[in-house]
Parts: sequence; structure tokens; C-alpha cells
Amino acid sequence: MATAYFDCFSGISGDMCLGALIDAGVTVSDLKKELLKLGISGYTLAAEKTLRSGISCTKADVRIKKHHHDHATKWKDIEKTILSSALDTRIKDKGITVFRLIFEAEGKVHGKTFDSVHLHELGGIDCLVDIFGTIIGLELLGVQKILCSDINMGSGSVRTEHGILPVPAPATFELMRGYTVYSSGTPFELTTPTGAALLKGLKAKNSPLPCFKVKTIGCGAGNKDFNDKPNILRLIIGDAKNNPADETITVIETNIDDMNPQIYGHLSEKLFAAGALDVFMEQLIMKKGRPAIKLTTLAKVGQAEQLSDIIFNETTTIGIRFYNAERRTLGREIKTLITPYGKMRIKVSSLNRKVINASPEYEDAKNIADKTGIPLKKLLESLSAECLKYSSQIKKGG
Repeated sequence: MATAYFDCFSGISGDMCLGALIDAGVTVSDLKKELLKLGISGYTLAAEKTLRSGISCTKADVRIKKHHHDHATKWKDIEKTILSSALDTRIKDKGITVFRLIFEAEGKVHGKTFDSVHLHELGGIDCLVDIFGTIIGLELLGVQKILCSDINMGSGSVRTEHGILPVPAPATFELMRGYTVYSSGTPFELTTPTGAALLKGLKAKNSPLPCFKVKTIGCGAGNKDFNDKPNILRLIIGDAKNNPADETITVIETNIDDMNPQIYGHLSEKLFAAGALDVFMEQLIMKKGRPAIKLTTLAKVGQAEQLSDIIFNETTTIGIRFYNAERRTLGREIKTLITPYGKMRIKVSSLNRKVINASPEYEDAKNIADKTGIPLKKLLESLSAECLKYSSQIKKGG
């Protein structure tokens, strides 16, 4: 499987991604050709070879033309631009996902509604080109899976529209929930909101350098040239070793036989809020015939201590066991589907880029049921039929 590994030892940003992809073999002309389908103007895309601490790399620049005023800084503008473009549907959906993450993070940390957020420093055109250029570049290289190293965030402070903020910027930290991050102490913003959103939106997974056959390596230059290390994003493209397991997770288990059952719902909410992948309970019989509950929590590697602390504090258990396990998952994407009831999100699962399942998002279905008065059971049946029709069209190439 064609795999991209982002080595983020000096962070990650949108322009570093573009530079690394061009350095890895994506031609600027091919990128420009595909980016024309976005239907935006007022910029030029340039790339040139340079050095960072003596390492050859490519610096990509999105240059906004003089006197061009950028209006595409709110969600409605970005969404309209993407949906009305001539890009492939799969690329549109990925871009929508990345931008939605940015707007959600900015809204959360600044206490604003989703629709009232402005991109400010990101800039609509810059952000569109960086994000879609990266998505397109990965498609041109045939990448099917994305991995990344632990992510260097940088340190210090950065001046923004909101004043001077600490590094990592609040929105960047919000986007990095669930990822392993660190700071090498470099007094600079190494990871930007765009870089963080690209990793999360494209479902990159933290991983040590995998066992795969290296095809090509690209290095994208950051803006600064540091004395102590190369300020580059290294992108390694190769064929991953055939392994049925997609990732390693930690399984956390405990048996509880003396707790008020009302606590379990509250416990589940706290575990999910802390980043648990799944939480479930099973009935069992312990020694001396005592009925009990086996609580199982699935987590990313490295979360065992944090989640175990929550379980100890919130339950009556006096012992927890945990072990690592491999798991394989279908590729999952959230897409927007036009239904007789309006727009709604659906979850599409695929295996080797072939759609296997498509199902409506429960919360969207519930909201429609509340608004229309249609029984949720009947609504889910109808929406499931719409999803089935949609997945059939994809399989046929429609």
C-alpha cells in the first residue's frame, strides 16, 4: 500500500507540505493544473530549491497578488468555493473535512460560533491553496495511507489578530488532540493550524517509521533557517509492508462488582472526553457467584495512565489490567449527502478505496426527526436507503 510518512521533527505547516510534495516529485505544473479547478484567482504558486542547515529542500510559496482583496475567510465562502469547484468529489470531501476542523477549533478557542469565525492570519486563498495543493499532491503520488512522527510544536509566542499568543497557538493545540506532540524548545511556531488540520483531516496516524520499501523522499522548507537543525518537513513515500493490522491500540480492562450502576454513563462520557476510542461493558459472574460488570476501554498507545487514573477516581475498582492489541479498520470518511430532508452527514467506510458501508450520522438523523416529527425509526430506514443508493453510485463510478 502506498504510504506517506510525515517526519515532523521540525513541525508541519501548509507551505512545508507543498514544498515536500514538490521535492518528492510532484510537478508545479501538475499542481497548478489541478488547482485551476478550484476556480480561485489572485495568487501565484512558486517553488524553488534552497538549503536549510545545509540540507537541500524545496520552498513553496503562495504569493497573493498586489491589491487583491481576499473575501474567502468565512465558512460559507470557503464551502461555496469548494462545492462549486470542478475538483474530484473525493478531493472536495477531504478539503471540506480539513476546513471544518479549522473553523471548529478556531470557534472553540475564541468562544465564537462556527459561522462567525474568520480565518485572519490563515487567509482564505493561502489556506485553500496550501490545503488543496497538499491533498492533490498526495493523490498524484498515489498515496493511500498517511502516517506521521511525533510532532514538534515549537515554543515562545506568536503575534496574531487576537494579540500575542503562546506557541503552540490555542487552535493548533485543539487540532492536535489525540496526537503525540512535544517541544524541542525552538522559540518559533513550528506547527501551524493548517499543518495540524491537514494531519487530522487526512487521518494521519502517529507511528514510528514503518517497515516499508522507500520510493522517494521530499523535504519541504520552513520559513526560518535555524542554526542548530534543518527547519524542514521530511516526507517519505513508500510501499508499506503487507500487515493486516492498521495500528496498535491499548486495551484497558477492569471488573467491578460493588458500584452504583448510575455511575457508568458518567464514566463513559469522561473517558470519551479524554480521548478513549471506545468504551463498553459486559455482564459477568465473578468468584463466589457475584454478578459484576467488565469495563473495557480502547485507547491509543500512551493513553493508559491518563485513562486509568479516570477509572480509579470515578469507580470503586482497586485494580486495572491493560495490554496492547493490533486492530484493523476500514477507511472512514464523513461526507455530505443531499437527501429529501436536506443536507446531512453520512459515514462512508471503504476497503482499498472500494466503498463497503455507508450509514447516516445519528445526530443529524435525530435533529431531522425532531424538526419534522417523523419517527426516528422510519427516518433511519429511509436515510439508510439513500446511503445505499449513494454507495452504489460510487461503486459504479458515478
